[in-house]
Amino acid sequence: MKNIAVLGSTGSIGTSTLDVISLNLDKFSISLLASDSNYKLLIKQCKKFNPKYVYLRDSNAARLFKDKLGSINLRTSIVNESDFLEIISIPEVDTVVAGIVGIAGLRSVYKAVEAGKRVLLANKESYVVAGELLNQLARKNKAIIFPIDSEHSAVHQCLSRQKSSIKDVHKLILTGSGGPFLMKKLEHFEKITPEEATLHPIWSMGKKISVDSATMMNKGLEVIEAKWLFDLAADKVEIYYSSRGNSSFNGRVQRCFNYRSNVCTRHEDTNCLRFRFSK
Repeated sequence: MKNIAVLGSTGSIGTSTLDVISLNLDKFSISLLASDSNYKLLIKQCKKFNPKYVYLRDSNAARLFKDKLGSINLRTSIVNESDFLEIISIPEVDTVVAGIVGIAGLRSVYKAVEAGKRVLLANKESYVVAGELLNQLARKNKAIIFPIDSEHSAVHQCLSRQKSSIKDVHKLILTGSGGPFLMKKLEHFEKITPEEATLHPIWSMGKKISVDSATMMNKGLEVIEAKWLFDLAADKVEIYYSSRGNSSFNGRVQRCFNYRSNVCTRHEDTNCLRFRFSK
């Protein structure tokens, strides 16, 4: 039985993770659930997974959660930030799912890597601002960092299925939908509203990631993340935009010999990736 800490449990990565765990309760148990402020969904998750510890960053949400906890027969304890960071490091926790959005997730990722955990990384900002440091820390403490966000997970799987060196990689290609303004004419841009920027044509996401997608900033961050995750020069990472979204493929690795590629694609309506080999 593997004990999992899910950081950002009420976000899209966290809820998808718990969906998978719910189908494999004979293999996984939840030690820690952490959320920003969505205490109502967190209560539902606690009823289902009965975690040992819970952390809510928002103090008002934490108070409301604690008030509700008294009427629920659970073994769950609500902890403060200091205890939250320490729990990530304890031997009981085998794997840490790093799904906290933004730079707010860096401290918890650092603690998990420092403790030599298996880190399932969905927090790109940690690697954007501290990729070199986290790589050094991972080597020192024998931590395993596995990206679980679509594009970088696809590339990781492509690379892991080949025996050749990272030096043989000609290019990494990540996909992007182009956001809501990909086909807009330049004269439209001065009239763009915040509401339009958060209205993604394909995905339902939070406001920050939606705006990052609209400005293409998220792809800039993903290039930096890929550079540190895969130890490549940034000019070896390219972005492929498609107005259809990421339906064609999630990540492609093009190798130097014969320019043969490994491709990874996502199945429709599932939480798994499909690997294929192509020229």
